[in-house]
Parts: sequence; C-alpha cells; structure tokens
Amino acid sequence: MGESLDEKLARVLAEDVEVVEYDPAWPARFAAESDRLRSLLPPGTILRIEHFGSTAVPGLAAKPIIDILVSVDEPERVRDEVAPRLEAAGYDFWRPAFGDDGPRYPWFIARDDAGRRTAHVHFAPPDDEQWRRVGFRDDLRRTRTSRRATRGSRARAPGATGTTARHTRPPRRRSSRPTR
Repeated sequence: MGESLDEKLARVLAEDVEVVEYDPAWPARFAAESDRLRSLLPPGTILRIEHFGSTAVPGLAAKPIIDILVSVDEPERVRDEVAPRLEAAGYDFWRPAFGDDGPRYPWFIARDDAGRRTAHVHFAPPDDEQWRRVGFRDDLRRTRTSRRATRGSRARAPGATGTTARHTRPPRRRSSRPTR
C-alpha cells in the first residue's frame, strides 16, 4: 500500500526549503518543465501555462522551486486524465482539500533524480482566483520598489511555512570565457 495522505504531508513538511538569490536559469527551467508537461498530457488539456511566483521575477530571492500555473477547462480532467499520467511520470499529486487551509485546486510536485523539489504545478480553470497571481507577478516585474519590498519581507520571514529555511546564494557557474 502507498503512503497515506498524513504520511505524505509529514514528509513534505519536513523537507528543507531554501531561499536563494535570483538565478537567471529559472526561466529556462520553467520552459523545460512546460515542454515536459505538454509532452505528458493529452493534446488540448493545457489551455494556458504561466510561470508565476518569486522565481518568475528577475532579481527576486526565492525558493528554487518553479511555480507553474496551468489553465484547464474541466477540473475533472485533472483528476481523471492528468493525475494518472503525471503520477506515472514521478510527480506527487496533491488533491484539493476542502476542509483545511490548503489549496482548493489540484497541484503536483516535480522532483529531480535526488528527490529535491524542482517545480510546483498548479491546475486551475481560467476564471479561478489563482490567475490573479499572474497579475501580481506582472506588477512585481514592472515595479522595482515592489520587488525590493517583497525581497525584504521574504528575507525577514524564512521560516513562515513551518519548514527550516536558509538564505543562500545559488552556486556560481564557471564561464568558459577567459577573464581579464
């Protein structure tokens, strides 16, 4: 028998979550995950797909987990068609939980080969309130002052989720170009 919901929740909440400086590779990671989702799902399932959250805002410190919002016309399709395909591909499926404070829509956790979270994939209909988060992302992208204020609040509250958090810099990439 598989892991119970309580066991799964305890495991995920025990994971360390780091807040790191902005990594310019995040947009490419979104593009790769978006392509992967499109290849795994039946044609026509994805109406719209957006990179949102802190990793979508250049210059903003964030958890190095790409947040993706996917528009679907029928939420039942997520349960019936999407979940089995993504679970078979290794994603953790989180069903909507209407009796608690968690998300009210289905979402998935993508992981790398070492088991670290790489993406949170949220599914919502086009008229769902979750799409306001894309507008907030756009506001942060346009407004340097808002971005600085958000960055400061994230640095002051790293443990707000109840998990251990550290503020670190991403590893520097070595350049093949000669230095002067």
